[in-house]
Amino acid sequence: MATFAKTHIDPDHGAPPAPVIAIASVVVSMALIAVGNGLMFAYIPVRLGVEHFDPTWAGLIITGLSAGGLAGCILTGPLVRRVGHARAFMVLSALIALSNAAIGAGTYPLLWIAARALYGFAICGLFIVAQSWLNDAVANSIRGRVMAVFYVAYVAGLGVGYALLAAVDIASAQAPLIGIAFTAVSILPVGMTRLAQPPPPRAASVALGRAWRISPVGVAGMLAVGGLSMAISGFAPIHATAKGYSQADVALLLSAMPVGTLILQIPLGWISDRTDRRYVLAGAAALAIVAGLLAIGFDGGALALLVVIYVIWDGASESIYSLASAHAADRAGKDDMVALSSSLLFAWSLSGFIVPGIVTALSAVYGTQAFIYVAIVIATVFCLFVLWRVATTRAVPATETGSFAPMSAQAPLPVELAYAPEEQR
Repeated sequence: MATFAKTHIDPDHGAPPAPVIAIASVVVSMALIAVGNGLMFAYIPVRLGVEHFDPTWAGLIITGLSAGGLAGCILTGPLVRRVGHARAFMVLSALIALSNAAIGAGTYPLLWIAARALYGFAICGLFIVAQSWLNDAVANSIRGRVMAVFYVAYVAGLGVGYALLAAVDIASAQAPLIGIAFTAVSILPVGMTRLAQPPPPRAASVALGRAWRISPVGVAGMLAVGGLSMAISGFAPIHATAKGYSQADVALLLSAMPVGTLILQIPLGWISDRTDRRYVLAGAAALAIVAGLLAIGFDGGALALLVVIYVIWDGASESIYSLASAHAADRAGKDDMVALSSSLLFAWSLSGFIVPGIVTALSAVYGTQAFIYVAIVIATVFCLFVLWRVATTRAVPATETGSFAPMSAQAPLPVELAYAPEEQR
């Protein structure tokens, strides 16, 4: 990433771009938060398993987290308008620390549901605040690269956090304390940054009907990936623990899964920039179906083989997120972007809330492997829908499409999906 001279003016913003070190403060803060978040994601189902709680409790905790995330997508805008980006970042970080403290107080599932709902609200809000800040600070010419670094840093941080599970005493409060420590340290770069704060955002309306008319595949993709992401990443550790895999095994499985996100998106995105993105979306969904079927076939088998299967499964599912976002943007006019984007964010959040509840209910009847079947059904329905759209509608010419940018469904979409850009205010 190049450092800009102080006299350079970005023609798109009309103001000097932020120094790299100032931009890095936000990226580093979110990467540090990711380490603690990844550890807590892995710790909770394993700790519940050690304490012999029914896996349904872990599912309810995931559902609570998703409900909090939905609230965060709705309420972050008013919070930022009230106190600004920097203070909102610190408030939300404090809420994550408070959530981890509640987890560390003891194994009380009802308290943990509330604590993870608080976490879901805070982490969704943090992503919206961080991305809003970065989008305002960087020039259009490097925005794609900066956001790619942002996503990669966060996903890598999650992987580190997952791996830390193998080193903690699962019967103690070590994991929550480590999570609190990383969250506290993450506040320092933002607290000391000289990065200018954007102006208060204006609210963007949610109009699912309008978004569907613009891009049915984009909306369907967000509905699909919201459920797929929460089902796979949320319930894989629950199922692995119930199947008797060790704490170290669960840590290895979870820490490997983000690798699929990082290695599959680039080639799929490159292909999608040169052809009808819907073909690539259908291919990613088909790959997710195959990986899900393999996950059933080798369930409870050799860990090394399962790791490979889950890496492919998670990577294919996560790729739907960025591909669907890019496809929706291809079909939208400039005046449509804000309403479309906020609607996509809402669709992703809504599915991420509903699907974990369905999986939890089915798990109580059919066992923890229910999430695999639910994920296969979601991917199958989406794949068939995309193929139907390919057969019945004309593609956007490759010369008229935008550029693909890697993203992760573990994080909300870029903040344009929640806030109007400056030029549209």
